[in-house]
Amino acid sequence: MRTLHTAPLLRRTADGASQPEHAVVVSGDRIEAVGPLTELSAAYAGVRVRSWPGTLGPGLLHDGPLPAAPTPRERVHALLRNGVTAVLVEHLADPAVRVAVDRGDLLVLPAAVPATLRAGERADLAVHAADGVCLVTVVAGRIAHRRA
Repeated sequence: MRTLHTAPLLRRTADGASQPEHAVVVSGDRIEAVGPLTELSAAYAGVRVRSWPGTLGPGLLHDGPLPAAPTPRERVHALLRNGVTAVLVEHLADPAVRVAVDRGDLLVLPAAVPATLRAGERADLAVHAADGVCLVTVVAGRIAHRRA
């Protein structure tokens, strides 16, 4: 099912310029289109729309040890609460943590690469409020975290 994710601001890269009134169309686990909201709304009329407050951008890469928590699942959830959708393999020596990361469908990368919102890429998104708090994390096209 296609979903149009929109927010008042969109960044195609984590440190890129904010673009007002832009959106991302997600189909399955992939980004199908990124562009102005008016154009995507017309081209994808009738799709499910998720409007989020804040700034929509690519999911974040966590480049250090996973946060401490009582269980591996909670360690992964701590990442999701911050908009993280990818981790470096070097921090996954514990097999139980690796299983939790795989179950959460986070990307496991051998080296840091800049995330970009681009058609054809995996649909890993995050929405952050102006104060930096993560409001929503989308991993491979599904909402994995949503702040209450």
